[in-house]
Order: sequence, then structure tokens, then C-alpha cells
Amino acid sequence: MKLLVSIFLISSFTFFFSASHAQERKIVQYSGIVTTVGSGLPVGYATVTNLSFRNEAFAANNEGYFSFVAHVGDTIRFTSVGFDPLVVTIPEVKGDKYTANIVMQNLVTELPMVTPYPWASIEEFNIAFMNLDVSEDNIVRVRRSLSYESLAAMAAVIPRDGNEMRSINNAQSFNTMNNKVINQRYANPLLNPFAWGNLIQQITKGSKSRKTSNY
Repeated sequence: MKLLVSIFLISSFTFFFSASHAQERKIVQYSGIVTTVGSGLPVGYATVTNLSFRNEAFAANNEGYFSFVAHVGDTIRFTSVGFDPLVVTIPEVKGDKYTANIVMQNLVTELPMVTPYPWASIEEFNIAFMNLDVSEDNIVRVRRSLSYESLAAMAAVIPRDGNEMRSINNAQSFNTMNNKVINQRYANPLLNPFAWGNLIQQITKGSKSRKTSNY
């Protein structure tokens, strides 16, 4: 029982001492911008943790800006995905505000540019280069590409695009409407020129027959 009381008293004394010591330390508005080494680009949404005050965590905005209240001498840790964690200590300042420029190291390593080639070795490239046919000029190659056989082969494997399909649909719709108009025109005898021709011929023959019968 005495041991438990002693532990409780020691813990309480430590807590009150830490609290009083924290109150004695100066409070500042700790602000800053988190950027990357070299490029100076902002590190968006970096996590800022105060290790000296209950691991209180904050988040920078999309431009890397952060601001919160802390004590002078607090240890601050900056972490972000793809960056090396950084730990800093708030120094002594004259006023009640401190602005820091936090620069984090990028863990991503940029490799030099590589250009792939279809040849596995320089020997295969030399063989392909020596067998390259350069006897034909541009006009001959264009004529061969625009020949009926080449166009037919490309038309068999290349799908039609939207403009071509729209043109075909418009042409089909026009032909369908034109056929309907023609069929309707010839279905009506008043609009059929052949029917008018037959009527005129019948009237002419009837007039001639009447004149013959009168004589």
C-alpha cells in the first residue's frame, strides 16, 4: 500500500513539475512553409507533430503552409510520404511569433533518361542497317502506299471513325427519304407524268375517232 502511495505521489509531482515547467516556457505562434530540397516546390499536406507536447499533430495545407501554438524549445517532427522525416527545435525568439522555412529531402531518385531500341545488341542493329532498302524514293513509296491493294488491306483492318460512320448514316438517310418521295410521287396518278401522257393520248385518239364518224 505504501508503495502505491509513493508511486502516486511521484507521478503527481512529475506531472505538476512538467506542467509548471511548460507554463514557464514562452508560448509562440509557430508557422512556416514545407518545401523540397533543390526544386523548392511545396510539400502539400505534410504532417507536423509536436513531440514535446503529447505528440499533438497538425497538417499543412496543399501549399505546405502550417501554423499552430507551441513553446520555445519544443521538438517538432515533419513527415510526409516520399520524404525523409525531419526533426527541428523551436529556438528562442524575441517576439511571440516564429516563421520557419522547413526543407525536406525527397526520397524519390530520378533515373537518367533511357531510349529503348528494337534491337537487342549493336550487332543486330548493324545487320538491320545494312539490309535497309533505300533505293526507292519518296514518290515511289507514296504511290505504293496509295495503291488499291494497300488501301484495301488497310480498310480491312482499320475500323471506321466517327466522321465516316456519320457520313454513311447521312447518305443512307438521304437515299431512304428520296426513295419514299419518288414512290409517293409515282403512286399518285396526278403526280405521275406517264399517267398524264396516257391521258393526253387517249383524249387525242378520242377526238380523231369522233371526227371520222362525223364524215
